[in-house]
Amino acid sequence: MFTAEDLAFDRQHIWHPYTSMIDPLPCYPVISAHQCTLTLADGRRLTEGMSSWWAAIHGYNHPRLNRALTEQMEQMSHVMFGGITHPAAVALCRKLVSMAPAGLEKVFLADSGSVAVEVAMKMAVQYYSGDTLPRNKFLTVRHGYHGDTFAAMSVCDPDNSMHALWKGYLPEHLFVSAPATGFYDPWQESDIAEMQQMLAVHHQQLAAVILEPIVQGAGGMRFYHPDYLRKVRELCDQYGVLMIADEIATGFGRTGRLFACEHAGISPDIMCVGKGLTGGTLTLSATLTTGKVADKISRSPAGCFMHGPTFMGNPLACAVACESLALLEEGHWQQQVSHIEQQLKEQLMPLGDCPLVANIRVLGAIGVVECHYPVKMAEIQQFFVRQGVWIRPFGRLIYLMPPYIITPEELSRLTGAIRMAVVQPALFNLLE
Repeated sequence: MFTAEDLAFDRQHIWHPYTSMIDPLPCYPVISAHQCTLTLADGRRLTEGMSSWWAAIHGYNHPRLNRALTEQMEQMSHVMFGGITHPAAVALCRKLVSMAPAGLEKVFLADSGSVAVEVAMKMAVQYYSGDTLPRNKFLTVRHGYHGDTFAAMSVCDPDNSMHALWKGYLPEHLFVSAPATGFYDPWQESDIAEMQQMLAVHHQQLAAVILEPIVQGAGGMRFYHPDYLRKVRELCDQYGVLMIADEIATGFGRTGRLFACEHAGISPDIMCVGKGLTGGTLTLSATLTTGKVADKISRSPAGCFMHGPTFMGNPLACAVACESLALLEEGHWQQQVSHIEQQLKEQLMPLGDCPLVANIRVLGAIGVVECHYPVKMAEIQQFFVRQGVWIRPFGRLIYLMPPYIITPEELSRLTGAIRMAVVQPALFNLLE
């Protein structure tokens, strides 16, 4: 039961993501979620195109994930991870090591994607902490996004991201232009020149290069060429700099490969995963690294890695994550993502002829319609709800990242709603 009074209280007292408390964006009360459908308090049903910010890859209310959660709850909901281990954590980490790119064999469990990035950056700095010249700078590409905590924000785009507000307060790191060669375009060797030059000049200061492999997510939903990633790996090896791959959004099949690094056939020194790790059931992330990195950190002046979240290795989250990975291991996701990609191409690409549309791009289970103007958020959200779909654009981007289990009919409902939206100028800020 959700009343008008509940909604009024929510509007007055509850702070939602990226929303003003003076004039908050409207919220739609969801009372249940099943497979690819959200049910609102008034009975309306919405086809879900966001996978709850890319996490619910198996859909909602999945019986196997629910069963894993219930069975674990009957044993223990939580126990501290300091000095204690438990079966759910061991089973999860065994799966992660077996599935991850080659060489990533040490697993640090954390609470969220942003924390996984913080952990990765701390690992890189501590890796060099015992050297004659410690390193504390990071090199990354513009248009990147790595999370909302402070170290993570410091390697997000410094000028064009949601974190530009904090410029001057955050640590200052080094940035190069984002790769310009698209995923499907012929590789242009000039694309890597700035990265190469920056590493040549600054490598003795750098703890790591950090980037999102293949897909830049919330910083612009850009898809770049695998050769760029391959060249970055080669340059990091050449200059003795660690490479961090932020696979939080791309990991677990979203791009058509289990990990986006596989498009380039490379393994990073440190890799962050989250979002789809638990199938969107509970918050959990992991930072994986090599034996070499873990060994040097353990021999550093501190004698151990200096991080330990209170809810590290939470048994409920580990048990659900283990079952989520078991679903992936069965291999159905590959055909599901392939079918989603094909349908997105067929139904979104023709929208490139619309005057309001600047670009269409599709990769795996990701479809992006980039418009010439920013959306009017409240208006377009209301429009999509009236069409019976849940799509949450940002800026000039209307995009889909649906659950892998979505049916062709449900996906057509989503693409059809976008097709109707991009011909309505009233849904866009045409003056910006």
